[in-house]
Amino acid sequence: MDLTALTVVKLILFFSTLHRLPPQPTATSSATITFPKKAIPTKSGYLPVNSTTGSAIFYVFYEAKNQDNISISETPLLIWLQGGPGCSSMTGNFFEIGPWLVTPSLRHNVEHLTLKPNPGSWNRLFGLLFLDNPIGTGFSIAATPEEIPRDQNAVAKHLSIAIKKFIALDSLFESRPVYITGESYAGKYVPSIGYYIIKKNANLSGSKRVNLIGLAIGNGLTDPVIQVATHAQTAYFLGLINQKQRTQLEKLQLEAIRLTKDHQWNRATFARNRLLNMLQNMTGIATLYDFRRLTPYQINVVSEFLSDIKIKKILKANESIVYRRCSGLVGSALNDDLMKSVRYMMEYLMQNSDVKVLLYSGQCDLRVGMVGIEAWVKKMKWDGVKDYLESKRQIWVVNGQLAGYVQKSRNLMTVVVLGAGHLVPSDQSVNSQAMIEDWVLERGLFGDE
Repeated sequence: MDLTALTVVKLILFFSTLHRLPPQPTATSSATITFPKKAIPTKSGYLPVNSTTGSAIFYVFYEAKNQDNISISETPLLIWLQGGPGCSSMTGNFFEIGPWLVTPSLRHNVEHLTLKPNPGSWNRLFGLLFLDNPIGTGFSIAATPEEIPRDQNAVAKHLSIAIKKFIALDSLFESRPVYITGESYAGKYVPSIGYYIIKKNANLSGSKRVNLIGLAIGNGLTDPVIQVATHAQTAYFLGLINQKQRTQLEKLQLEAIRLTKDHQWNRATFARNRLLNMLQNMTGIATLYDFRRLTPYQINVVSEFLSDIKIKKILKANESIVYRRCSGLVGSALNDDLMKSVRYMMEYLMQNSDVKVLLYSGQCDLRVGMVGIEAWVKKMKWDGVKDYLESKRQIWVVNGQLAGYVQKSRNLMTVVVLGAGHLVPSDQSVNSQAMIEDWVLERGLFGDE
């Protein structure tokens, strides 16, 4: 390999993980950390995906707080997958939708980290399972780098094993309705595991099947080649760039599209990252994940909290693992996957199963917003597309306040969440809770109304 080619490869590897939330300054190591006893999960530990090598997916599970006289076997189970690729679902747990959120404070001029109840937790009515996926992510174990998945089929295979291992932990779990949820790069994970399960279920019977009912994706990257073409127009119509800048961005968009169609995956990823970097530099905003914010999301407190040995013991995590919010090794392994589409998986699910789908997006996300999501939905080979596009967009109200907009047809529903960026549950905690509960239980706008 000549010097020029080597330089390009190094640059590609460097930028390959830029889809993830940017690194943040590490919080001071002098912080005191506490974990209230009542915040201890119902279950946590490891789900082996390769018993020979020891590779395993780390999980944390919280049972539903209120079951309203419904048995555990009938209580919906939500599974949460973080994006990245290679970012830990403990972010979703302790920063977004879990029952307890990491909360910093000052005590005698010393930083203190503890857990405070989350009023918008997603386990109020449902069981909530967090998986550090793929192996090598967060507290999950990859026995060797070679075992880390490099495509969505491998990701789905490991997830399927882990989900079945979890269900086998309790006989009451066998028939639980399962909803797989996630955000960002989980816009690929969620369709891929849904597709994998439905395909496998076709050849299984009874309790051997996973009772998959729905898929929910927040601000998801699902069809990158379609979504990458929407950044310039979105920023332009928000008034963040002018026509000249829009034209510059559109040139990079076309380059990313051309490289993707030529299956030059590394170069396509590099072109997309150049585009996003240029957009950030043009606008001067703190983060593309939410153009309103003056500072990026302060997720670093979760990393510091989970780095404490006491917390690892409580969660039954491998104490020798150095916790990192996002794994560069996993990100690099899936670098060629970034610009590949999984729209065909979603099309199969929509056309050949009764699985219902929720696609939601924070209004203020410039990286993976609703404009890009609706762009790929319009391209779907699904006989319900026309009905969806012609359906009425309805005003969504929570507790008497405007919360967003809902559009639905058959088993597809899209939601724009007002006042939110990329991390919808962090920005609109109670509204996101109302959304997921009403969607699962099919109430109000989210039902047949």
